[in-house]
Amino acid sequence: MSEESRPPFPPFTRESAIEKVRAAEDGWNTRDPEKVALAYSVDSRWRNRAEFVNGRDEIVAFLTRKWRRELDYRLIKELWAFDGNRIAVRFAYECHDDSGNWYRSYGNENWEFDEHGLMTHRYACINDLPIKESERRYHWPLGRRPDDHPGLSDLGL
Repeated sequence: MSEESRPPFPPFTRESAIEKVRAAEDGWNTRDPEKVALAYSVDSRWRNRAEFVNGRDEIVAFLTRKWRRELDYRLIKELWAFDGNRIAVRFAYECHDDSGNWYRSYGNENWEFDEHGLMTHRYACINDLPIKESERRYHWPLGRRPDDHPGLSDLGL
């Protein structure tokens, strides 16, 4: 396996799609743009809200900007559907800005992978909801969500 591979590989089964979704969640919860970008092909194309991102360098720049603004970021992703080399997920994350205003952002993503398990396309639709700090539901220490922490469906999200 080359370093330009990220198992599991398509075509996905339910189990391998769930594994891929959790790996993506774990990666994003590191908030390490360089590490996260390695899960995407060098020419990966994104639509994130109204922004278009092309290639790993732009992915790193995008994620660096994102996590400078979105502080104490914690994310949960959940498999919605899969077929062949495509996966659809829904997600929600919580973060605050530098003024202490908290948000929960909800969204859906459509992913497409190459034969090496690298994501070549990512289309994200996201809505932000201002919340009070007392309404937060994600309280694990920064980093990977613990295995025993409820997922989106369990939290009613």
